[in-house]
Amino acid sequence: MAKSTDNFDRRANHLLRSIRLCGGCVPLHSLQCQVSNSVIQTLLDKELVQVQNTGRGFLLEIAEDF
Repeated sequence: MAKSTDNFDRRANHLLRSIRLCGGCVPLHSLQCQVSNSVIQTLLDKELVQVQNTGRGFLLEIAEDF
């Protein structure tokens, strides 16, 4: 079980690094094919990222206080 948790944490950390490299925000629709929804939801639950509605779509961005 620890191995799958490590893999999950690795995917979450990779997603955070990817968002940082893209300037701190990424269109949510571009991630949904590459990253599982559970990874995105976990980062939202931990308040490491937030979703912003732009009126033309949703952005996943690094939380301000992170």
